[in-house]
Amino acid sequence: MSDEPIAIYVDADACPVKPEVYRVAARHRVKVYVVANSFMQVPSDPLIERVVVGAGFDAADDWIAERARRGAIVITADIPLASRCVNAGADVIGPTGKPFSEASIGMALATRNLMEDLRAMGDITGGPKPFSQKDRSAFLSALDVAINRLKRAGYA
Repeated sequence: MSDEPIAIYVDADACPVKPEVYRVAARHRVKVYVVANSFMQVPSDPLIERVVVGAGFDAADDWIAERARRGAIVITADIPLASRCVNAGADVIGPTGKPFSEASIGMALATRNLMEDLRAMGDITGGPKPFSQKDRSAFLSALDVAINRLKRAGYA
């Protein structure tokens, strides 16, 4: 059991699932922090808080990582941020619904670094595949599962 409430931290600058986060969080009455380097429109809701951090490199990532803990859910596609948050005990979900865990984060970091090296050498020029409806559905399911699991574990 924990006195800490469930909180969702969204790495918001390039997050394609913010509307889905708001919907699921509202249904479960969970606080959402939308963290970005610049002003971002968010719904007018006491459970949704916009956090604008400085323009420094990784300022949003640092703000989120400092608050990551058991009972927190972090939404990010940023693998190094995901690693920091998993190590802090948070549940981490990518926008495609892929959960990051202690078991999977090492391979995700290694793959990211390999792809970065291949891009730098010019071997790979494309980016990630386009975000799909299937990705959106998988994300909704993963977020709902994470919140329900934390509630069962005693987080409010």
